[in-house]
Amino acid sequence: MGVSVYRVPVETPVQTSFGMLNDRAAVVVHVTDADGAQGWGEAWCNFPTVGAEHRARLLMATVAPLVLSRAWQSPSECHAAIERAIRILAIQSGEPGPLAQVAAGVDIALWDLVAQQARQPLWRLLGGTSARVEVYASGLNPTQPERLAAAKAQEGYTRFKLKVGFGAERDESNLATLRAALGESATLMVDANQAWDVEEAVHMSQRLESFGPIWLEEPLAADAPLDAWVQLARTSAIPLASGENLRGGDFGRFLASGALKVLQPDVAKWGGFSGCLPLGKQAAASSAWLCPHWLGGGIGLLASLHLKAAIGGDGYAEVDANPNPLRELLAGALPPVREGAITLGDEPGLGARPRIEALRPYLTLQDTRTKT
Repeated sequence: MGVSVYRVPVETPVQTSFGMLNDRAAVVVHVTDADGAQGWGEAWCNFPTVGAEHRARLLMATVAPLVLSRAWQSPSECHAAIERAIRILAIQSGEPGPLAQVAAGVDIALWDLVAQQARQPLWRLLGGTSARVEVYASGLNPTQPERLAAAKAQEGYTRFKLKVGFGAERDESNLATLRAALGESATLMVDANQAWDVEEAVHMSQRLESFGPIWLEEPLAADAPLDAWVQLARTSAIPLASGENLRGGDFGRFLASGALKVLQPDVAKWGGFSGCLPLGKQAAASSAWLCPHWLGGGIGLLASLHLKAAIGGDGYAEVDANPNPLRELLAGALPPVREGAITLGDEPGLGARPRIEALRPYLTLQDTRTKT
């Protein structure tokens, strides 16, 4: 079992209402069985990107010894044991997020390995009935977003998500420009990245409604009182989406409240497949779409696509529109987007093919263990 961290500078930063990504990092997990087969996983590490190496060290110091300590009947059994083992450590260290993220990366790698051993694509092993996944292009920055959107439309995308939270006039102007550039047939979403309070979110939803976005993502802080989310849902002109910053029982509380039309778990940020798969049934029971969140490297993207294919139902998987060399270098050649959808292949597991030699210039940390 091992972990590697890769870091790539980018010319155009990824902008959000709370900060910017000036480089792209990936925390990559790999597990190897007795026959030499490898499973690949990825742990979320976007903000702050300086935390990627810390997450890798955290994984090898706290989670790897447990994973290597015994044989497991299933990845879900292992994940449950990890969650029990790190619960108090998460409280003591004040790092429930990073610990959940490294546990998720391990879970993804274990499921990839199990599917490879079964010689099945992971989406099918997990109960999916179709390899076709509806997707959308996300991460459209507030600086000339129509340029990147137009390029993605040429690639086959029909749905686009704009970053907002940069001031009412700028947000409205950007959305108007997008709608004019893409036409009325394009599906639009907006993402505020927790920028507003309830009053401002209501105001902005009214200003942006006329451009037809199908959801308003994270208008409030994820830890805002649930009553505030319910209040906003009752008054917002646009349906609400959230989930990338939720963990554990928070998903159930949000769904039970009726505040969300769209639930957006991040498979590499909390739960892995073992945690996120059950959320599909919970979302369906609450009449919510499950739309996996992802804005990282290629292995996590494949995991997100396989998660959506396994769950099925309405909704879309997120594909970052911004250039990121760690997408193709980690995943291999991605399936093309045709009429707004990606069709996954029949390769066993996730189908990830990391180009290790090409990645070597970007390697900042590597740690491998074979026993406790």
